[in-house]
Amino acid sequence: MMQAWIWLIGAIVFEVLGTTAMKMSEGFTKTMPSVAMGVFYILSLAALTYALKKFDVSMAYAIWSGVGTALITLIGIWYFKESVSVMKLASIGLIIIGVVGLHLSGDHS
Repeated sequence: MMQAWIWLIGAIVFEVLGTTAMKMSEGFTKTMPSVAMGVFYILSLAALTYALKKFDVSMAYAIWSGVGTALITLIGIWYFKESVSVMKLASIGLIIIGVVGLHLSGDHS
C-alpha cells in the first residue's frame, strides 16, 4: 500500500507542476513551459493510473484533485502574487478536511 501512496503523491506533484507550467506557458506562447506542461500531465496521469491499482477511484481522484487544487491555490498566492482572502484560505481548509475525511472513511483492509 505504501507504493500506492508514493504513486499518488507523485501524481499530485506532477499535476501541480503541469498546472504551474500551464500558467507559465502564457496560452501556449512559450515553448518550454508548453512542452513541460504536456510531459508533467502525462506523468501525472501515469502515476495516478498506478495508484489506482490499490486505491478506490473515488478516493484517489478526490485526493489527487483536492490536494492539487489546494497546492495550486497556494502557489498562485505565493509565486504568481494572486489575491488572498479569508474565503480563499477557508476554502483550502475545507478541501483538506474533505480529503482527510475521505481517507478516514475508506476501507483500510
